[in-house]
Amino acid sequence: MVALDAFAFVFVAGLITALATGVGALPFFFFDSISDRGNVALWGFASGIMVAASLFGLVNEGLAEGTPAEIGIGMLAGVVLVVLAHDVLMDAEIDPQEYEEADFKKLVLILGVLTVHSFPEGIAVGVSFADLGLEGGTQLFGFTVPLLAVFMTLAISIHNVPEGTAISIPLRSMGVSKWKMVWWSVFSSLPQPIGAVVAFAFVRYAREFLPYGFGFAAGAMIYLVLSEFIPEALETGRDLPGGGKPVLAGGIGLGVLLMVPLNFV
Repeated sequence: MVALDAFAFVFVAGLITALATGVGALPFFFFDSISDRGNVALWGFASGIMVAASLFGLVNEGLAEGTPAEIGIGMLAGVVLVVLAHDVLMDAEIDPQEYEEADFKKLVLILGVLTVHSFPEGIAVGVSFADLGLEGGTQLFGFTVPLLAVFMTLAISIHNVPEGTAISIPLRSMGVSKWKMVWWSVFSSLPQPIGAVVAFAFVRYAREFLPYGFGFAAGAMIYLVLSEFIPEALETGRDLPGGGKPVLAGGIGLGVLLMVPLNFV
């Protein structure tokens, strides 16, 4: 049996990643807007972080636990789940202003959309804590924490900062107050601590599925980068030189360079 304090610890780790999204709104306390070039660079930076964390963290760890076929099946399952979730919600695009005026039905819809976007990141955090309390980790707050868990929590947190900025941009244009932008940025990632606890419970009670879990989280996150982050960046940078691709590539490279050394800490 897994002690309740272990679940609480994983929930806090997921909550930290959610709170990091609110940091993305803080630049608007000092600047009225962020340039398209800066926004494209941030999307690229987030994309580089997510791909590097998925490949060097989740997939690498998964291969230590299982076979390439198991990782591949898990990755395919992660992609399929995100695709199906998007198909269900494809007609449910949410106007950011509805955050301010949401009735119960709108709130349920908003939560559904946010879950599709941020739940896989919570799963990645939860899966990375599979060996919590076991040998081979580092001591933190009385727990033996796997280094992969530290790596993934840090990676998702850093990734969430530019995501919070992207959420805040339309809210700012609608005159939403600065502190409310912080709140709605955090709100957009609240499914992450829930996903972290669910994934942690699953891999701890069914460890034979751990390689599939690593693959699932990696597949879902890489698909989100390819299907949403990069297209969003290219749309934002369409009027920049080269369509914003050089800036995007630079951001991706910087994100990867930041994560690769951390993988060997």
